[in-house]
Amino acid sequence: MASGIFRQPMRRPAAIALLSLALLGLSGCKGACRELSERICDCSTTTSLEREVCVRRAINDEAVVEPTAEDEAFCESKIDSCDCSQEAKNVDLNTSEGKLACGLAR
Repeated sequence: MASGIFRQPMRRPAAIALLSLALLGLSGCKGACRELSERICDCSTTTSLEREVCVRRAINDEAVVEPTAEDEAFCESKIDSCDCSQEAKNVDLNTSEGKLACGLAR
């Protein structure tokens, strides 16, 4: 007789489903700096592949150096002004104004 949490075969799929939902919930929690990084990727790339590479680089960088509370507050202050969406089209990262809007210059 097996011991532990997986005694009965039907518990395994339920446990896997629960774990998957928990991980999915955690993956939806982005910090302000991650969101700002993604917006900068939107502004600085032209193809979906370039954007994916840019976002992956930001995720990897965040895994190495975790943003502080001060960093998160700064990023939060720049999110609204760093908007390169088709509707807004108000940020050009090739200009000093665009760099300021996205927190890339001071």
